[in-house]
Amino acid sequence: MDFQWIQTPSGLDALAQEWNPLLSESVTNCPFLRHEYLRAWWETRGGGEWRGGDLAIVTARRDGGLVGAAPMFLHGGRLLLLGCIEISDVLDLLVRPAELPEFTGGLLDFLVRPGPVAWSALDWYNLPEASPTLAALETAARQRGWSYAREKLQPSPYIPLPGDFETYLSGLDKKQRHEVRRKMRRATEYVKPVRWYIVDDEASLASEINAFMDLMAHDPAKAAFLTDAMRSQFHSSLLAAFRNGWLQLAFMEVDGEKAAAYLNFDYDNRIWVYNSGLDRRFMELSPGWALLGNLLEWANQNRRREFDFMRGGEDYKYRFGGVDRFVVRAIVGKGDMAVAKSLDKR
Repeated sequence: MDFQWIQTPSGLDALAQEWNPLLSESVTNCPFLRHEYLRAWWETRGGGEWRGGDLAIVTARRDGGLVGAAPMFLHGGRLLLLGCIEISDVLDLLVRPAELPEFTGGLLDFLVRPGPVAWSALDWYNLPEASPTLAALETAARQRGWSYAREKLQPSPYIPLPGDFETYLSGLDKKQRHEVRRKMRRATEYVKPVRWYIVDDEASLASEINAFMDLMAHDPAKAAFLTDAMRSQFHSSLLAAFRNGWLQLAFMEVDGEKAAAYLNFDYDNRIWVYNSGLDRRFMELSPGWALLGNLLEWANQNRRREFDFMRGGEDYKYRFGGVDRFVVRAIVGKGDMAVAKSLDKR
């Protein structure tokens, strides 16, 4: 494999045609590793999460074709994965499973060659606990006498979908099953007209994104999260997702007013639940639950294999049948002190 540094946005842009096809065959195929998502993320540094930093992507080619990529940036001496930490729930390397050991070992050897990037540790957040990258990275580090540590981060509950909504409901606790049905039925029988829909028109997308963020802002914590930079991040990343066919922005309206919304990604035959918003004036209708029930019914009808709630252990995820899996953090240094120092700072 022929390894190379990519350190400019134009260099990242030049990878656009090769990036997503490789991702589709990689060890982890997720929307947060799509080229268009990472490009938008870099423009705002994650909606202002990071100040400064330098692109430090490493690619690997064989016979001229892209076979691997470590999408990273340098910050404070650490090589972090593009997209980390807060707004990208799942991250990883881009490489096919069969080529992962060679790529991982070659990456570490490449990183210690004299070059343009001075780093002290790899500090990679939000890798799926089932990713083979973790074992490959540990093996490659140990073989070179480097230090390796792993830290379990947040739960990331998901629902395996059977492809039939009634079958899905039958797997829930009896009381919860009754509540889901009751709240969905109440929405259809409400005294005022209620409808739910998925945004499918780019001409209205900008206003729909604004409406979604307005619903988010009813929660004080989410209102504080939605800085100008984060709002810009939402607009750019969601437009990119829509244009590439994997945005699912859904609303429930009551008498023409938006009462609840879910921002999901419909990607790789899975629904990825990213965020939500709710107008508490409509709480008697339980619009959040009703909309979520409709989205689960849609996902079963359309044969999506999973409904992934992603990071966070909120109670409602388990009440709807969520099963835990976790994301982890992997830290590699050229000595024990490098890892210890990296663990101490974020």
